[in-house]
Amino acid sequence: MPHRTYLVTGAASGIGRATATLLRDRGHTVLGADLQDADIAADLATPTGRTELAERARELTGGRLDAVIACAGLAHFHPRTLQVNYFGTVATLEGLHPLLAAGTDPRAVLVSSVAAIHPPDPAIVDAALAGDEDTAVAVARAALDRGEGYTIYGSSKHALTRWLRRAAITDDWAGAGIPLNAVGPGTVTTPMTAPMLGDPALREAVNASVPMPLHGHARPEQVAPLLAWLTSPENTHVTGQILFADGGADATLRGDTAW
Repeated sequence: MPHRTYLVTGAASGIGRATATLLRDRGHTVLGADLQDADIAADLATPTGRTELAERARELTGGRLDAVIACAGLAHFHPRTLQVNYFGTVATLEGLHPLLAAGTDPRAVLVSSVAAIHPPDPAIVDAALAGDEDTAVAVARAALDRGEGYTIYGSSKHALTRWLRRAAITDDWAGAGIPLNAVGPGTVTTPMTAPMLGDPALREAVNASVPMPLHGHARPEQVAPLLAWLTSPENTHVTGQILFADGGADATLRGDTAW
């Protein structure tokens, strides 16, 4: 496998950390980005942080990247979840696109979720896809105020997956020879999910909404190899896809009518 230069967001913990470790173990150069404890410190919930990520990445790489893996995400009942998961991820991929265009066999992948198939809040999704962050945040805050904060996470991933499907086949991505995909994990044991999985009642609710008949909950290290393959030169034709690494949750929830 040729040496490659990667940028991984959310690299300080969870799937991002596991993926960065795997790639480094394979001999690649990996720049990690996170709020702290990373090569690049940036808050992807803010426009300033998103700009800082792109600028710092350009400085550290000399203006070229071979792959971007956008793992940064939140699952809080708060509008900040939408700001990081949707707007932060889209800004990451768009902001780093020029560096990918200068790379060798460039690839990009983002982390979505099986929650993307849960019923979303249409107002959140519409505002996000319109690129209207102020309205999206206001709508998410309204959902929280009426006791529906649980919809924010799934809506952010639903919108992100739809953005992916639109963007992947455009001239900027497919036309430029850059596969753009998503991985949709089921429940993964990370610091983000620890509070839910540690509470018996919440754990039962999680298992009901994300049933995983194959091996149950995943570890971050079990998702990382799929992200690595999607961003490798071996992936020449997979693009615009959300590949569910969910232990069978999607097939259980949607049956044989969706694929």
